[in-house]
Amino acid sequence: QVQLVESGGGLVQAGGSLRLSCAASGRTFSSYTMAWFRQAPGKEREFVAGINRSGDSTYYADSVKGRFTISRDNAKNTLSLQMNSLKPEDTAVYYCAGDRAVIPRTSSGLYDYWGQGTQVTVSS
Repeated sequence: QVQLVESGGGLVQAGGSLRLSCAASGRTFSSYTMAWFRQAPGKEREFVAGINRSGDSTYYADSVKGRFTISRDNAKNTLSLQMNSLKPEDTAVYYCAGDRAVIPRTSSGLYDYWGQGTQVTVSS
């Protein structure tokens, strides 16, 4: 089992950057495929980016490809999301999630573990 805690959200102007972090408890972080999801008001939770257990394969939603970078440090039990060139439409609560699948899946319902979320607001 793993517990996840996100941090790093905030208010930023369009074109700016933020770095989100997700701290994982437990000794088995490297056993989990990890992902970032986001949920804007009135919308469904959507896949943003995912990374496999070893960190050598990453996956991105088309809407963030080229702007966001997901990474992990298994020695420090942390997952990160570097967000550049932010747009107002990136405004949402961002969640990290863990799953024992081999590769990240894009459906939120398939993930077993979730953090509490961190708010990202991008002003125009």
